[in-house]
Amino acid sequence: MTSTEKDRENFLPGMKPVLELLEREPERVDMVYVRRGRAGAESSRLLDLCRERGVRFSLVGDDALSRMAAHAGHQGVIARLREASFMPWEDFLAQAANAPLPLMVALDQVQDPGNVGTLARTLFAMGGAGLILPRHNSAFLGPGARRSAAGALERLPITQVVNLSRAVKEARDAGFVTCAAQKVDDSMNPLTEKLPLPALLVLGNEDKGVRPGVLKHCECSLCIPFRRDFDSLNVAQAGAILISCFARSLEI
Repeated sequence: MTSTEKDRENFLPGMKPVLELLEREPERVDMVYVRRGRAGAESSRLLDLCRERGVRFSLVGDDALSRMAAHAGHQGVIARLREASFMPWEDFLAQAANAPLPLMVALDQVQDPGNVGTLARTLFAMGGAGLILPRHNSAFLGPGARRSAAGALERLPITQVVNLSRAVKEARDAGFVTCAAQKVDDSMNPLTEKLPLPALLVLGNEDKGVRPGVLKHCECSLCIPFRRDFDSLNVAQAGAILISCFARSLEI
């Protein structure tokens, strides 16, 4: 099976099946694509359900729908399904301190599924408490993420939150030291300093970094020192180093 064919397994075409899924299990829907200009009572009901259930939707051209649906009849509507199951935030936070490595990793608008999958694989292997993803503007946890995770996405606790800034604050209030990966004057050197645990580590988008609204709830900053003049590491590489540094702190 090709990568394109695997991706198509995550699409549900057709007005009636998408409506039924939004009514019964909206948490399984990542995005709904609707033909631009489609009118009628069913279309209005579908868009109303998306708004009521907090499901993202996008108005697209018929050519885009045809590519997603291949030869299946889509009737102007296709839902993209989630593959990973999400733990409720309250349950996730309650169990995080009991992980072998009491470290939660929050991904602030990380878009690349491969990076998310690789981070899940690293965090699971090191005994981490799990991943926190914002509900909007996060990578789709479909085939690309699953291939990179090599089975970790099905075993690692993952939660999805509407407001990442609020979640970081709630973790801090619950006794977790909140840290952001960023370079500032008072950044800690994770290679030489013992890192605090239990902790929450925020990794940001490669272009924009961690957003200011999230940073305001972070108590410390971590920056990996480079030995050569080099631009940057991608989020999966930097995250793997920082997760390892937290794991090392258990042994010090």
